[in-house]
Amino acid sequence: MDSLDPASPAALTPAVAIQRPPRIWKFWGTALWGLFVFAAMFVGQIAVVAWFVLQQEGPIDVASAVHVLGGGLTISLSVIMGLPAVLAALWLAIRLSRTPFADYLALRGTTWTNLLIGIVALAVLVLGWDQLSRATGRDATPGFMMDVLKSARADGALWLLVVAFCVAAPITEELFARGFLYRGWSESFLGPVGAILLSSMVWTALHMQYDWFFLGEVFSIGLLLGYLRYRSRSIWLTIILHGLNNLAAVVQTIWLAG
Repeated sequence: MDSLDPASPAALTPAVAIQRPPRIWKFWGTALWGLFVFAAMFVGQIAVVAWFVLQQEGPIDVASAVHVLGGGLTISLSVIMGLPAVLAALWLAIRLSRTPFADYLALRGTTWTNLLIGIVALAVLVLGWDQLSRATGRDATPGFMMDVLKSARADGALWLLVVAFCVAAPITEELFARGFLYRGWSESFLGPVGAILLSSMVWTALHMQYDWFFLGEVFSIGLLLGYLRYRSRSIWLTIILHGLNNLAAVVQTIWLAG
């Protein structure tokens, strides 16, 4: 009954809301939320394909859907639409963790030294794979890239393809893999090394349109970007490097296509 007494200390103390501290999703939380983010990206991208299929005249069947899916304009728009879907899903996951969005994803600047190191390391790695592909008699660029480029050029959407591959895709994939997945897994039992390996594997799985050789190259690039993310503590660094790598690949494909 003391709490009802106006002179009681408890009655004089204002009620203070207890707020839970920020948290980082660990291994399973990151994995489950990662599936949610991937599903959001898939829905955002497939919505573009569905819209193009519905715009076609004639019956809607698997053949027409495959034809639309392989178009350069469709692929470009689907990649671009995946970005807002991923941002929305990441915002929800990070909002529930009560950690600032920029802090969770390491959206902070980096130094010119880190950028220079990243560019040189990435160039050496990509040139090494290019030389290996030539030595083994393989094409210097994936057939998928060549087909998409020709289709985008025929649709008058080459500029849109450059935006999709060199801006939208790097931001989407880096925020997902080296941003969200790496952050949570690096603070779990995996540690930074395990997080780099696992997030690179997931990122490689997003590129199943390539054959085993180019998947190997993608995985090695993922390891390098993961290390640079760990070294610099900046996701902007890996976004810039990822965009430069994709731009070089697009320019090379355009040059090879004549």
